[in-house]
Amino acid sequence: MNVTIGEVAQYLESIAPLSLQEKYDNSGLLIGDATEIVAGAIVCLDCTEDVIDEAIRKNFNLVISHHPPIFYGLKKLTGANLTERLVKKAIRHDIALYAIHTNLDNVLSNGVNEKIAKQLGLEVTGILKPLITSTPGEYGAGLVGTFGKPLSEVELLQLLQERMKCTVVRHTRLLGVPVEKVAICGGSGSFLLDKAIESGVQALVTADYKYHGFFDADGKLLVCDIGHYESEQYTINLVQELISRKFTTFAAHCTEIDTNPVHYFT
Repeated sequence: MNVTIGEVAQYLESIAPLSLQEKYDNSGLLIGDATEIVAGAIVCLDCTEDVIDEAIRKNFNLVISHHPPIFYGLKKLTGANLTERLVKKAIRHDIALYAIHTNLDNVLSNGVNEKIAKQLGLEVTGILKPLITSTPGEYGAGLVGTFGKPLSEVELLQLLQERMKCTVVRHTRLLGVPVEKVAICGGSGSFLLDKAIESGVQALVTADYKYHGFFDADGKLLVCDIGHYESEQYTINLVQELISRKFTTFAAHCTEIDTNPVHYFT
């Protein structure tokens, strides 16, 4: 039985409702006809021209990204910048673009942060900052998890480097305390520092920490910045697995393109 783009969108939104996305976000079907039959899907963190080209090569007509390729209002389509070029290319080749961003960040079950927790071997105990309008503990920003056996801070940093494939881990000074309880937020999570301290965790694992923000930890916990792409990379596998379990009439592939815009000289 053929599956439409709209049916794929409806399924993803049953897991991560669009109502859960942040006000600034732009998740959902951004380009394409919901009634079109899905020939195949590429799942990625960032939709770039290279990813569109990959879909073209594979004769796939759907690209599902975590970060929305159209984030701000478009007033022209002249191809003057990256967004305009990829939008033109997607339309020209009849490729639908779908984004599942902060709505997937804000769900606990099958969400971005649960995937990170599983990668690190943490047992999830709840949402770090629950949404007031939702059932407590079900939706919200970040999560809290525990290790079965406490780790030293150095062991935690080594675990992050290994399991999250980090070239570097930026962190606050070591405090010399065992790490058993950890807060996690994929992507930019510095706004959760106070909640992390309040929850009694020994470490906050996130990304995009600014220099002065490290001072705010104030010796109360270990802040670990593993990089934005690194923190969310397994979201690609998460979405691909969800789609492949639900739909069997088309292929859903994790992108072969490394879309991380940050490179490290080591």
